[in-house]
Amino acid sequence: MKKIRKLYPWTTTVPILTCLLFFSGLLDNNIAWQLLAGLFLLLCVMSAVHHAEIIAHRVGEPYGTIILAVSVTVIEVSIIISLMLTGGEKYSSFARDTVYAAVMLILNGIVGLCLFIGGRKFHTQTFSSHSVKISLVSLVSIVAFTMILPSFTKSHAGPYYTEAQLLFEIFACIVIYIAFIAAQTVRHREYFIATDIGVIKHEKKHVISNLSLFISLVFLFISLLIVVLLAKSLSHPIEQILVSHGLPKSLVGIIIAAVILLPEGIAAISAARNNMLQTSLNLSLGSAIASIGLTIPAISLISYFYDIPIVLGLDILPIIFLGISIFTVMLSLIGGRSNAVYGVVLLVNLVAYIFLTIYP
Repeated sequence: MKKIRKLYPWTTTVPILTCLLFFSGLLDNNIAWQLLAGLFLLLCVMSAVHHAEIIAHRVGEPYGTIILAVSVTVIEVSIIISLMLTGGEKYSSFARDTVYAAVMLILNGIVGLCLFIGGRKFHTQTFSSHSVKISLVSLVSIVAFTMILPSFTKSHAGPYYTEAQLLFEIFACIVIYIAFIAAQTVRHREYFIATDIGVIKHEKKHVISNLSLFISLVFLFISLLIVVLLAKSLSHPIEQILVSHGLPKSLVGIIIAAVILLPEGIAAISAARNNMLQTSLNLSLGSAIASIGLTIPAISLISYFYDIPIVLGLDILPIIFLGISIFTVMLSLIGGRSNAVYGVVLLVNLVAYIFLTIYP
């Protein structure tokens, strides 16, 4: 509890200072203030997930990891929608690129680092293979409906869905996500609850009071709001810098996804270091499912009602990379035991993904 109280000064002060900086008008065409805003953006994302984690401690597992995943997804959805509404056709593929980047970073980066760091420290870590199967089955199905099938349907030329297909995709994603959440919280909750000694000791350290819960709820909302506003404001300068250096615009999606996932990645890696790999996997795979299963339907609804063009289907190379990533994660986690070798392979996949994004 003392540790949590020590964190409150910066997790409450930084969001307020960031709000003052954003509404001051100093960010307009001023590189120095934009760099400072970028630093504040990172701190606000970490603040948001910190407060979500306090709420998560209060409600317990597996509800805690769900709150963290949904909080990150709210940030992602808000940024994408705000850019699509203002940018129009220019950002028609931004949702696809950002969600695809988020899934690749989660599967190869966060899961890879958790397996590698946990494996290096503890040699072998165990987890529930049943929870992994439920997560991966849900993820594979949602990925197919949202980012693969649009490239091969014949009703509309190109990587697009017709209105009827778009509505079915929304329905399919929501049904699968609800089924996943029901399994995680009710029918098969025991699969997702870590029972090792590391988790028990970790949970006994913190007792969240009603005041702490209220403060975290307020500042979680403030942090999420300012992150959305700042990310929207800084996306254009980032894009200009990338283009001026001859880099592809698709890197913007990777950068934004990395910023959004950074604190959640830190939380997952920290859990793996404390021999709580089940918690790490709940965070990682739950975020991947939420990132697609909630973000794409939300974006699709906005596209449907506001008649905004939205590109969903991936090209062949990204589909191959996505298939390799899911297949590698599936083989690495299907047995319920992990080691550092699996982490190394996934991290190499991540490097290859970023390298071929820059040099396609």
